[in-house]
Amino acid sequence: MFQVKVDQSNTLVEVTLEGTIRADEMQQFVEQAVSAVTSLAEGGQIVRALADLRQLRTTSPEAAEVLRQGQEAAMKAGMRRIAEIVGSELTALQLNRIARGSGMDRILRRFHGEEEARAWLLASDDALDAA
Repeated sequence: MFQVKVDQSNTLVEVTLEGTIRADEMQQFVEQAVSAVTSLAEGGQIVRALADLRQLRTTSPEAAEVLRQGQEAAMKAGMRRIAEIVGSELTALQLNRIARGSGMDRILRRFHGEEEARAWLLASDDALDAA
């Protein structure tokens, strides 16, 4: 299961992935998430993403590759910061590998809680650039 929400006022895309995501479902998720980033980036502002992955299980190599390609596309579309909240060490290892492959590891921070993640994401753009 996945969900993509857009917070226009904060140029924030909030995504949730839960359970085991099949490659076809991951493709749908990627399309919606990249579309959300693209629509927010049209204003020329820094687009941020909050990814709640606490209930995500590791995915198949095919689904992982779709996610890697989606991460590349989201960065090209204008995403500049992403905070991930991950519940499983095994899932975190897979996500690290995917982020290194897409280059997203340069704009990614991982958090244990949503409050801390939101605070980092919603800090001023200058503070983000200095981080």
